[in-house]
Amino acid sequence: MNNTETIKGWDIVIEPKNSLFSLNLKDVWRYRDLLQLLVKRDFISIYKQTILGPLWFFIQPLLTTAMYLLIFNKVANLSTDDVPPLLFYLAGITCWNYFSETLTKTSDTFITNASIFGKVYFPRLIIPLSIVFSSLIRLVIQFALFMIFWVYYIYQGAVQPNMYVLLFPVLLLMMAALGLGLGIIFSSLTTKYRDLRFLLSFGIQLLMFATPVVYPLSLAPEKYKWLIVANPFTAIIETFRYGFLGKGELNWMYLTYSAAATFIILIIGILLFNKVEKNFMDTV
Repeated sequence: MNNTETIKGWDIVIEPKNSLFSLNLKDVWRYRDLLQLLVKRDFISIYKQTILGPLWFFIQPLLTTAMYLLIFNKVANLSTDDVPPLLFYLAGITCWNYFSETLTKTSDTFITNASIFGKVYFPRLIIPLSIVFSSLIRLVIQFALFMIFWVYYIYQGAVQPNMYVLLFPVLLLMMAALGLGLGIIFSSLTTKYRDLRFLLSFGIQLLMFATPVVYPLSLAPEKYKWLIVANPFTAIIETFRYGFLGKGELNWMYLTYSAAATFIILIIGILLFNKVEKNFMDTV
C-alpha cells in the first residue's frame, strides 16, 4: 500500500515542513473555530475579576488623553494644528494603542504558549492572529469613544473631515499587519535572545515619541523629519488624522512607502515564525 492510499480518508495529515515557504495557510482557515475561541478567551481574561471590567477600555484612553492635555498642551504648549487638543490626542492614542498592544502581546507568543505548543497540534500562527482580533475588539470600543467626541466637534464646526475617512479600513489593515509582523519577528528572536523582551518593553515607549502621536508631523524639525517619516506608522496616523480631522499630512509617497514596508515586515515575520516554530521547543 503506497503512502497516498495510507493517508486517504484522513482529514488532516501532519508532515514535517521541508520548505521555509510551506506556510499551511489552509490549516489556519480549517482551525478558524479555535481562533474564535482564543479571541473570546483573550477578551474575557483581560478584565476578569475586575470591578469595572470592560469600562477600562474607556477609562484608559480618557486618562491618557487627560495626561497628554496637561503635559503636552498646557505645560509644553505643543501645537495640535488648530485641532481641538482632546480630539487630536484621542485620535493618536486610539491608533497607537491598537498597534502597540498587538506588537507587545504577539512578541510573547512562543514563550507564553510553550506548554500548549508542546502538547497538541494546531497552526501556531493561530495564536498571534487571535491577539490581532482580540485587540481589534478593544480598538472598536475605543474608536466608538473617539467617534462620540468627533461628532460633537463636527457639530461645533471645529473639525472638517473629508472623503479620505474612507481609507480607514486600509489604515486598520496596515496597523494590524505592522503590529503582527513586528510582533512575530520579536517572538521568533526571543526564543534564543531573551533580553530582546526588555529591549521591546522600553523600545515601544521610545517609538511612540518617534511617531507623531502627541505632536503633528508639521512640528518636526526639517533635519529630523526624514527619521520620523521612516517610521512606517507615521504615514498611517497622519492619514487617519487628515481624513477624520481635516488636518495633518496626506502624502501618497509616504503612505505607499508605509504600505510597502508593512508588507515586507509581515512577510519576513511569517517566514521567520515558520522557521522557528519547527524547533523552538528545544530553545524555549
